[in-house]
Amino acid sequence: MADPVIAQRFEKLVLPHMNSAFNVARWLTHNDQDAQDVVQEAYLRAFRFFGGFRGEDARAWLLRIVRNTFYTWHQQNRGHAADTTEFEEDIHSLETGTAEHDDSPEAMLIRSQSQKRVRKALQSLRLEYREVVVLRELEELSYKEIAAIVDIPMGTVMSRLGRARQQLAALLAPTDREA
Repeated sequence: MADPVIAQRFEKLVLPHMNSAFNVARWLTHNDQDAQDVVQEAYLRAFRFFGGFRGEDARAWLLRIVRNTFYTWHQQNRGHAADTTEFEEDIHSLETGTAEHDDSPEAMLIRSQSQKRVRKALQSLRLEYREVVVLRELEELSYKEIAAIVDIPMGTVMSRLGRARQQLAALLAPTDREA
């Protein structure tokens, strides 16, 4: 039976980050069901080892567990996981939801098409690039937090992020057909 003080502290510090955990897992797995499985396993691991958590950033700590859980899952399921499930617009919209957007049907269609292009480009990045972009741009983590989560030097984070941004820019550049 879990210590009620630890369970209460876990609820307060770690449970609020479930959406971030799912978002990261979703971008890594490309599949809602697999992401749910990874997050569930990550939360079980996090709770099991929460007694050793010493008050650092709970979100970064959890996302590192999610990432490590994903890599374990990925090794076990390589070739079995479907990598083609589409994102659900309501859950994974890249838009921030500001009220300043033009809500005309034409504007909404253009935004939707742009989001699909960005999502497809991001999904096409190599995993080590995609994870740093997701952690930096979508989860808004610092380079230091990303370095801790991914367990690489901060310079490597910046290098991967730079390469990922270059690849995204190339993938999103207008083609002759679009001009």
